[in-house]
Amino acid sequence: MPDPARSQQADGPPRAAGDGADEPVHPFARTALYRRLHAHPALAVATKVLVTLVGGAVLAAGVVMLVTPGPAFVLIPLGLAILATEWRWAGRLLARARRAAERARTRAMAMDPATRRRRSVLAALALAGAVAAGVALTLWLRAAVLI
Repeated sequence: MPDPARSQQADGPPRAAGDGADEPVHPFARTALYRRLHAHPALAVATKVLVTLVGGAVLAAGVVMLVTPGPAFVLIPLGLAILATEWRWAGRLLARARRAAERARTRAMAMDPATRRRRSVLAALALAGAVAAGVALTLWLRAAVLI
């Protein structure tokens, strides 16, 4: 029968009760870099602030790119991954985003190949139309300015 005064964690040796054994361990806490960056309280705060600023900027850029041209679906998970090195909530959001991406991939692979080809062709035509409209608008505006 296990000793109730000690608890066993899946990621480390048994620790005595009352020494923080009931607190979850950060996923990156086992890495040497994480331990070095959090060895001193001032360095830990500076690391957390820097990671928050960089990850927040990347995440914000990704959110902006949802409505503007750009790789939003690359930057949003990247920003969450950066933030997840310091913040558990970002890790939970990243895991949720991964599950949603996996469900979308599964649905896309289960789709009829003819429907998938038709959607790909329509998407390519829509992109070509948008590019052509942009070029035409640019040429028209330049011609209007030159006259």
